[in-house]
Amino acid sequence: MDEDVLTTLKILIIGESGVGKSSLLLRFTDDTFDPELAATIGVDFKVKTISVDGNKTKLAIWENREVDRNEGLKFARKHSMLFIEASAKTCDGVQCAFEELVEKIIQTPGLWESESQNRGVKLSNRDDGHGGGGACGGYCSML
Repeated sequence: MDEDVLTTLKILIIGESGVGKSSLLLRFTDDTFDPELAATIGVDFKVKTISVDGNKTKLAIWENREVDRNEGLKFARKHSMLFIEASAKTCDGVQCAFEELVEKIIQTPGLWESESQNRGVKLSNRDDGHGGGGACGGYCSML
């Protein structure tokens, strides 16, 4: 691992078929958008290093799981996970979504320090799955 990189985080992008999971991945890692992008067969994978609050973090991002929005929301609530919506097409919330995710993980060392036994975090007590509290303003939903 690079000396100046705090940690490497593994991220899985899930969502309904055709909603733009691969487009989101490309928008974030390469800042490109292709409206003619073919459907992913198998797995897509990219790596990008970002800095959040002065902490340099390497992200290993996979896109390969299809679930509908309600299933994803239910899964996120059940496991006290961050539920984030963003648009690769308009670029709304893309950078912010990944930064918000990294920020929450860095704030919870048990999620990324290998010697820790803690494997979960309660991000918020909100029931509606919408809105604030995070740096993303209106784009990220924290559960």
